[in-house]
Amino acid sequence: MSKMRELSDVEELKSQLEAAERDALALVADLTEELGGWRSKTGSWSVAECLDHLASTNRVYLDAMKQPAIHARELGRTRRGPGVPGLLGRWFVGKMEPPVKAAFRIKAPRSVEPRLAPPLAHAFASFTASQDEVRAFLCAYADLDLAAVRFPNPFVRGIRFSLATGLHVITAHERRHLWQAWRVRRAAEGEAS
Repeated sequence: MSKMRELSDVEELKSQLEAAERDALALVADLTEELGGWRSKTGSWSVAECLDHLASTNRVYLDAMKQPAIHARELGRTRRGPGVPGLLGRWFVGKMEPPVKAAFRIKAPRSVEPRLAPPLAHAFASFTASQDEVRAFLCAYADLDLAAVRFPNPFVRGIRFSLATGLHVITAHERRHLWQAWRVRRAAEGEAS
């Protein structure tokens, strides 16, 4: 298998991260601070809170993935195949994709709940910084056997994901909450007019 072909999965993940960042940029374009902090009801999230949640979740996932990646590097566990999730990982990633079905709406763990009413500009900057961190991780460890190296899921005790699954969860989770944030923005704009 050629090096280019082996890394096509990495390029696809980079492409998904770039698409999420473009989507987030479009989401906040011309959005006032007031509308960025608007909530449809008590307990729901604003656009800024969706972005803040994504930034926090990305960092928690990366923190859980770093030590296993470092250890795999020390052991020389380089690629033996594409960095894609296995069967269970694909199922989990699929459940993260929008549109979100009611049966798969779960309360965010406390560690990644968004801050209450973060400023929109700060939440967006935090999200884009987290994107840079995910890209840096991906570049640093692209040559590892992403489908075989496992890390403990930071939210579900006893579950271990492959690094490939973790990276795909991050991108699917971003699509999920950007979809949610767009719905909030449209509702806020409708309410304001």
